[in-house]
Amino acid sequence: MSTPSILDRIYGEEAEAQQARYAAALAAFARVYGPGPVHVFRAPGRVNLIGEHTDYNGGFVLPVALDRDVLLLARPRSDSSVHLHNIESHYAPHTFTVRLTIPPAPRGDWSNYARGAAQMVAQQVGSRVRGMDALVAAAPPHGVPRGAGVSSSSALTVVAALALAHLNGWQSDPVPFARMCSEAEWYVGTRGGIMDQFIALLARPGHALFLDCRPPGPAPSQAEGPDRYTFAHVPLLPQVRILVADTGVRHTNVRGEYNLRVAACRAGIACLRPHYPGITHLRDVQDVSWTTLAPLLPEVLTVAEACAQGADLDNVPLPAGDVALRVRACCRHVHSENERVRATIAALKTGDVATVGRLLDQAHASARDDYNISCPELEALVSAAHAVEGTVGARLTGAGWGGCIVALVRQEAVADFEAQVSRRYQEEMGREPTIFACRAGGGAGLVLTTTV
Repeated sequence: MSTPSILDRIYGEEAEAQQARYAAALAAFARVYGPGPVHVFRAPGRVNLIGEHTDYNGGFVLPVALDRDVLLLARPRSDSSVHLHNIESHYAPHTFTVRLTIPPAPRGDWSNYARGAAQMVAQQVGSRVRGMDALVAAAPPHGVPRGAGVSSSSALTVVAALALAHLNGWQSDPVPFARMCSEAEWYVGTRGGIMDQFIALLARPGHALFLDCRPPGPAPSQAEGPDRYTFAHVPLLPQVRILVADTGVRHTNVRGEYNLRVAACRAGIACLRPHYPGITHLRDVQDVSWTTLAPLLPEVLTVAEACAQGADLDNVPLPAGDVALRVRACCRHVHSENERVRATIAALKTGDVATVGRLLDQAHASARDDYNISCPELEALVSAAHAVEGTVGARLTGAGWGGCIVALVRQEAVADFEAQVSRRYQEEMGREPTIFACRAGGGAGLVLTTTV
């Protein structure tokens, strides 16, 4: 299959622009590493249609893979070294050795995502691991926006793991590989869930992915294995487009606020355990009414009080013990958000556009008020989106504190949305947002092997 036809299959109407991007990346690889064979891998970013901060609570999510991705060009080495460059020169190159325990670069360094992936591959392959010469290409406009809440970090982790696994002859089923990539990303200090890695690897064009993130229990039979997650591909509505609008505000995903939300939910689990023995995730009491659960949860606990209650916080980086955790509000968000995911899937199946939009709006209010992860820029974008006739619903997406909103917009209103939201946001916040319509793309993998 020729390169243009491969890119047509992956990117559709964007294939011509992607062809120029691939050519530039291949030329850059040749400049850095010299002529020879090269494998090109890709992993998409994602936008989560609904189901925010539920994944690490074992809950329900409904992400969509973007047609914007991270490329990694790789050539195998004869030793165990990884030589890592980025097509964007402000990202410093790195070299490290693949082994069972890989020392991290300084916190926040971009290479840590590749280091975590390499460490995971080494632990799975078990013998001496072949390294690689690698070049990452994720620059806008076709790459995944960084820090925008559309999973650029997970895409980098997945694509680095895919490349090293392929070069070392390791083939794993997508489901366990997604789970292992999720754990590999803990290397950077964020205790996230499995959503981003699952959608990166299991995405289907034109579909969202429903995923029940609750870790599976012991398998009834050895043949079933440990990775028995429930997931399903859900067709998207043809009469609306998914638009992403980027505030331009960047957060650091390992920041303490994220881990405080993780800690608040774990504190809630500890408070509920005396009444529901065996609970390990909030998902385990999803079918209990909130009116029953709410009186069992304190409004606030300090970190020290949560630990005294038996909360499992040992592996969550946290500040001092007197920091307050908003336990009830955070748990309320997770419980109500799981119900909204269920209701959204039902509405998508019946083509009920209005209900899907209403649920997105409710999800935004919950993320803002209960989980407290919004900011003025996100609120300005959501307000601007709702001012456009043809917007069905809009909400923040991603970790929060900046990044992007996702909006469902009727096909005929897309141009008006792009123009009006850009103008209103610029007038209110003094900066121009980046807005793009999404095509629900496919999952990560090897794109092509060629010679430069």
